[in-house]
Amino acid sequence: MSEPKESLIDYPCDFPLKIFGEAQQGFAQAMAAVVQAHAPDFDAARLTLRASSNARYLCLTCTIRATSREQLDNLYRDLSSHPLVKMVL
Repeated sequence: MSEPKESLIDYPCDFPLKIFGEAQQGFAQAMAAVVQAHAPDFDAARLTLRASSNARYLCLTCTIRATSREQLDNLYRDLSSHPLVKMVL
């Protein structure tokens, strides 16, 4: 019997992230900076922004070229601990 794979993801791959936070000026720029720190080839122009129905919250969607599980873990950790972020999927 073969050993289980360490990850279900085959790297490198395109990996979408959804970042939720309260609608504040500078939210998208701050999140783009965090993402680019972990994925330098991320193009912030490809970031999509969507407001909630009452415009209180924003959802940013960005797709990075993930190169390792460690990269994703570190990115999720930094995004999740950011004071402007409510949730990361």
